[in-house]
Amino acid sequence: MKELLILVVVTIFTLATYYLVEPFAHSQMHKHVESEHFAYSDLPELTKTGDAARGAELVMGAGACLGCHGMEVAGMPAPMDAVTAAASYGVNPPDLSNAGAVYDAKFLAELIKNPAHALMVEHKFDMEKGQMHPMVAFYGAGGDLDQEVADMVAYLQSIAVKPEELTPAIAYETACGRCHANRYDEWTQIGTTPKFKYEKEDLAFQIKVLEYQDSLVKYMGTLPPDLSIYIRSRGEHYIETFMENPQNYLKGTAMPRVGVNKHAAEQVIEYLKDSGDAKRHEREEVAKYVMIFMVIFAIFAILWKKQVWRDLH
Repeated sequence: MKELLILVVVTIFTLATYYLVEPFAHSQMHKHVESEHFAYSDLPELTKTGDAARGAELVMGAGACLGCHGMEVAGMPAPMDAVTAAASYGVNPPDLSNAGAVYDAKFLAELIKNPAHALMVEHKFDMEKGQMHPMVAFYGAGGDLDQEVADMVAYLQSIAVKPEELTPAIAYETACGRCHANRYDEWTQIGTTPKFKYEKEDLAFQIKVLEYQDSLVKYMGTLPPDLSIYIRSRGEHYIETFMENPQNYLKGTAMPRVGVNKHAAEQVIEYLKDSGDAKRHEREEVAKYVMIFMVIFAIFAILWKKQVWRDLH
């Protein structure tokens, strides 16, 4: 009984030390930012009901979206390869196949009308100073601009995968993968590293990656970090709130607001969990059996202790 009491006291003091000291230390070392729950309250609400059919005409016509973006789901590949696109625009424009599932509708609408504002990089791209964002704003096709934008958003949503079909890999590739590598998952900014038969093919691919990264550095000012273990070093809350608004952490950063909806953000975090800890599901499954074993072992240990010491108490 005395040993059990000692164990309880030690456990209480250990937990008290951890839960009182560690959070305080963390709060002093790391700025805390409250989640905005992906509401994007600074962006105007969509007041029009979009017509997907009309949106398709605009996206493929007057909107000129396919001049820079691919749309694989519609059988339309990107007009140029990733390296050439990055040399032209600073970063490879995303394929629009799943933009409607990954990005918030308000964000998409504002991105079409005013890219620098939607991405929160107006400090980097000031039109009055002639600093134009690589993505050209859509000024309309002669009709109601808000209606036309709503139509385009409706079309992008109509061709995208359903929310329940949005995988962590799709979410990460669309929202993050053109700037951030993930070496644990063999992901580079231009895609997954293929399995090559010859070393010269591998070297040729690595050269393309380096060329892309050079363009990215010129565009961003620095190479965006590899996200392989960010989920472990920074935690879910940091990544979630950083995606919502990077300016809250790094005022003046060139990293744009990602603009993902809440479900897509959860999928991105799930991807980072899987890549940062490939054995986590297996470990969590084993942990249940370990805890069951520990409970059973503790019961037998207590019974054995009583049996051995019963004549001395």
